[in-house]
Amino acid sequence: MSGMLAGCGGLTVQSAGQHVEKPDFASVSEARDKLAGLDVKGRAPKTGFDRDEFGPAWSDVDHNGCDTRNDILKRDLEGETFKPGTHDCVVLTGTLDDPFSGKTIEFKRGQDTSSKVQIDHLVPLSDAWQKGAQQWPETKRKEFANDPLNLLAVDGPLNGQKSDSDAATWLPPRKAYRCAYVSRQIDVKAKYDVWVTKAEKQAMETVLDAC
Repeated sequence: MSGMLAGCGGLTVQSAGQHVEKPDFASVSEARDKLAGLDVKGRAPKTGFDRDEFGPAWSDVDHNGCDTRNDILKRDLEGETFKPGTHDCVVLTGTLDDPFSGKTIEFKRGQDTSSKVQIDHLVPLSDAWQKGAQQWPETKRKEFANDPLNLLAVDGPLNGQKSDSDAATWLPPRKAYRCAYVSRQIDVKAKYDVWVTKAEKQAMETVLDAC
């Protein structure tokens, strides 16, 4: 595990499973400022959305020889083992302290087991598509889909439950992680100029109020 993830509206978001510190006032204030700077609009139609619009799944955008999925598993898991001959790239096993649920999940690469740990787009690709990404060039969409700021290894079933929901319709069941989760969504949306809906903004403000 790489230690800490920077960003998140000024919050220090620690790697999955480490204790999430209560953010200080300045961090929450920064998240609020970024949220206030986001455009508020309704969703555009989902027409034309396809995963391929964001480039091939899990590209090696940083040219380190590993695809993005393995980069994130390597960052977020503890005690990883790697497939021989892959230069410590392909993760075979590891332990995830899931930030969404607080559960400890043993990851084992395989057709029937890999899905227990999935890589979540904190701001889902479909959500971004309906809030600005339709107008982006292909290079920006590919960058967005592979940006570590927007990626997190999480419990697979919960990721499926979340689907393409925004903060107005889905939040992690582990309440201690919600502040960091929403703040990081705000960071991503601010970085890429993705707008929010009125209901989404209100939900984010409610979470920040409880930080």
